[in-house]
Amino acid sequence: MTGLSELLQRPEALPVVPEVAARLIDTFGRDDVDLNDVAHDLERDPVLAARVLQQANSAFFRRLRPVHSVRDAAWVLGLTRLRALVLAAAVQSRFPAPPGIELERFWAYSFAAASLARTVCLPRRLDEAVAYTAALLHAVGELVMHQAMPQRMLPIEAQTPWWTLQRPQAEEAALGWTYAEAGAALAGHWRLPATLVQAIAAHLHPLRSDPPDPLAAVVHMVAWRARVWCQGNDRDTLIHAYPDTVGELLQLDPDLLVDPDIIEVAEGG
Repeated sequence: MTGLSELLQRPEALPVVPEVAARLIDTFGRDDVDLNDVAHDLERDPVLAARVLQQANSAFFRRLRPVHSVRDAAWVLGLTRLRALVLAAAVQSRFPAPPGIELERFWAYSFAAASLARTVCLPRRLDEAVAYTAALLHAVGELVMHQAMPQRMLPIEAQTPWWTLQRPQAEEAALGWTYAEAGAALAGHWRLPATLVQAIAAHLHPLRSDPPDPLAAVVHMVAWRARVWCQGNDRDTLIHAYPDTVGELLQLDPDLLVDPDIIEVAEGG
């Protein structure tokens, strides 16, 4: 059995954060961020810039017009989404082809969760930027694990794909820990805000802490909904697998996330 500490000692598990992403991480919680400065920084890293533009023009970001430049993307997307896109691009640059992970599906799932996080957290007066980014990055531990220990992960993947509802339990049974701990380790290594790291670490079991972590609860709910979306939006699964206790903590109307079109509606907003 591969332990988490053993995994994290491997250099490929916790790569250095790109410089542009590190500077953007420092903007969390600041009110004086100039989007022109952000765009200028990003333009100095053409690889990250190209990945950000590719994501900004993807089907998941339904823009009225294509985004042709980093500055255009900055003003169309706004700081929260642009910063999250840069972090996603940074992750992808450090984990370019993890064995067993289809990256297009992975990022579609991740952006679905992120778009829902805005819908869930705003009425609760939670930090939208942190919730959006935590939801977007909550599954990066899968990339860490698949890249750093592929021989251990591929049998798990063959039995229980990473995007299924049963995957966390499968990892716990096989390894004694899950992608949540691995993802939180990467987020902490990259010096992301502590509240974001904690939300990633605790999102599988947000009610275990005292008091419960509301941001972790948000990530739990949107990760659950994005998994059901990946599995085909089955109506019975939406109804019978709904995380009632976490939904009650957030005072959510169950009909909100059971709506089969909620992800498309959230991203269009």
